[in-house]
Amino acid sequence: MSTTLSGSGRHRRRIRIGLPIAAAGVAAAVAAALLTSSAGAATALPTPTVKPMTSSASLAELERRVAGAVDGDDTAGETPTKSSYSASTSGASDDSTVSPMVIGGTTTGITSAPWMAQLWYYDDQGTADEADDLGFFCGGAVVAPTKILTAAHCVKGYDWHTYGAVITGTAQLPTTDDAGDSDLHGGTVSLPHRQWNHPSYNATTIDNDIAVITLANPVKATPIRMTTSGDTASYAAGTSAKVYGWGRTSSTSEDISDTLKTATLPIQSDTTCAGYYGSEFVKGHMVCAGQPASGSDTGTTSACNGDSGGPLVVNGRIVGVVSWGVQDCVAKGAYSVFAKVTSYVGAAYPRVDDTNISGDHRADLWLRNASTRTGYSKDSNGTSFAARESWGNWSGANLVLQTDLDRDGYQDLIYRRSSDGDLFWTHYLPATGSWATKQIADNWKTRTRIVVPGDVTGDYKPDLLSVDSAGYLWIYPGNGNGTFATRVKVGSGWNQYNSLRGHGDFTGDGRTDLIARSSSGGYIYLYKGTGKSGTGAFASRIKVRTWATYNGFDAVGDVTGDGRADFLARNTAGTLYLYPGTGKATSEIFSTPKSVGTDYKQYDILG
Repeated sequence: MSTTLSGSGRHRRRIRIGLPIAAAGVAAAVAAALLTSSAGAATALPTPTVKPMTSSASLAELERRVAGAVDGDDTAGETPTKSSYSASTSGASDDSTVSPMVIGGTTTGITSAPWMAQLWYYDDQGTADEADDLGFFCGGAVVAPTKILTAAHCVKGYDWHTYGAVITGTAQLPTTDDAGDSDLHGGTVSLPHRQWNHPSYNATTIDNDIAVITLANPVKATPIRMTTSGDTASYAAGTSAKVYGWGRTSSTSEDISDTLKTATLPIQSDTTCAGYYGSEFVKGHMVCAGQPASGSDTGTTSACNGDSGGPLVVNGRIVGVVSWGVQDCVAKGAYSVFAKVTSYVGAAYPRVDDTNISGDHRADLWLRNASTRTGYSKDSNGTSFAARESWGNWSGANLVLQTDLDRDGYQDLIYRRSSDGDLFWTHYLPATGSWATKQIADNWKTRTRIVVPGDVTGDYKPDLLSVDSAGYLWIYPGNGNGTFATRVKVGSGWNQYNSLRGHGDFTGDGRTDLIARSSSGGYIYLYKGTGKSGTGAFASRIKVRTWATYNGFDAVGDVTGDGRADFLARNTAGTLYLYPGTGKATSEIFSTPKSVGTDYKQYDILG
């Protein structure tokens, strides 16, 4: 009875709402890097060196993929019982009779939805026979400069890095001429660098249908934010929502629209959705929207094939991802079905904030040897760390932190110069293959704690926190480019802690948290982020552990790659333990620790 909203030229009983795209996870560019020093540094820091990407694709190759996908007639993630709303694309861009709107919708421009993305996938199977070619299309939304939120049925099982291309910055689908050359209509085509889909995605039931594609380079498109965990207001029955996409405009034609369109749909209650779809509708995982379909194009407003992966938006935030519906989209009484983003932001957000040294979805560790002052990185293997790689002499710094202030997909470093306390940001420039270093604070010698936990204020731009000598915690809201807005005071009393760490979301609600240890008693406290700034930035602390035997801590993000932030603690003997996160805001916040090495006493900086 239902169908995903992807697109295809073939007729199947159910459809997904998006056109599939493939992305393959590939290691990021920074495998070994050294830091430059600022002019006048007391001790010069080494010039950075960066290992290039293991593979890339030229503009001509990306355009070839787009052209192949435009001629494709396949559907992503199709199942025997449901229809995804992905779509085939043959005839989509050169048929002037196609009405440029969702069924019952209206045309819109890229200025109204600058975050919209087109996901194109083409695999010729390495043969001259065009019959076995695989080509399809899905929609998506830019949620960070290198991150595309889409549907899992558009991603799972496809190799996006090798066969995919993503276009942003245009409301028009590309067109190709007889010579195979593509016109992107002002859009920018990008290489998918790696991909993630929800680990519990079920291709048969199209459940847990959410995914993130990471681009090789940042795009200029303005991002849109996901809604937050616990959001209920956006899902109240009758709430007005907007869906965007290039999907089919008629139940009687397989052609998708060559122009972006939008439609306004009322959110329906779980009871209403389950009343039509029965057990196929999974409460809490899915949301449906729209008035009951009339049985024909007339009187129906609905997402359809080709819209898969696109966003359902309420009050400027994504609340749903186009997932599936009925075949041909207009069966009497039917509704469009979306992945319920509030239930998945805890799993998806770590993928938006997952930049690490090796670029493989697992957070890596930076450290410095106390005697030689040599910096090292150790790549995560999931439950252990690989052999260390040297980053050269770091004797000029007394603090090094791992972050990505400009959200370009390459991990940055923040370091404090020992001689004068000045704080610097060093970041990789893919265009030139070099590193740039910029001073971001002057004379922070007396700052007792400096933390870069990610996005504290809820705008998807990483922030910087510091504790001054008087014990006040300050937030420096990031602007997404290495600069900061005016600092905001959170509160006092923070010098009672001898460690303040954070990187990402420890509780699974999609908000950035902090972990603090008291100087007296070694108590570990969780400060849950609220997504706000100022005094309300963190909820009241929760005591989660007592760790008196540890003398070193670090939080670098998701070490295991399971979507949850993890923690590292070193005991006085020098053994480093990995505490995998559980996503629980209780004493069970971490699962059973695992030793990842016994020689960590030698390090005086744990990034």
